[in-house]
Amino acid sequence: MAVCYNKLFKLLIDKKITNAELAEKAGFSANIITRLKRDKYVSLDSIGKVCKVLNCGVDDILDFVSDNNVII
Repeated sequence: MAVCYNKLFKLLIDKKITNAELAEKAGFSANIITRLKRDKYVSLDSIGKVCKVLNCGVDDILDFVSDNNVII
């Protein structure tokens, strides 16, 4: 099972927040943004920081995807 962060990037567009602004406000490096863009592992701590900055829940920024690329 994998994670897909497409919802996060749509939310950033809707809120008119750049990737750089998110990284700065959340207090993490641009490397985390790159990992999010590539749907790679990101720590729960980083996910929590994103949710705090965007004032949202985890389900607002990510989806779990099965091995068949089906959103769960």
